[in-house]
Amino acid sequence: MTEAGAGALREFLVVLALALVGLLLAVLAAFAPWYASPADAGGGAVVEMHSPQRPAPGSRGVAVDAG
Repeated sequence: MTEAGAGALREFLVVLALALVGLLLAVLAAFAPWYASPADAGGGAVVEMHSPQRPAPGSRGVAVDAG
């Protein structure tokens, strides 16, 4: 009976170790910096924001260029 108990304990410890490794990898993926570091030559690009055009009165919902 002690042989089965030792095998079950060993299997439990292997599963626990694999779970801890998976948790560690998940934490690393969640908190690792994903943005470019200052050492990168490219840097970040500037993005312009534009609001959508409103439909003109009488255009039946079709947006027309105001300019």
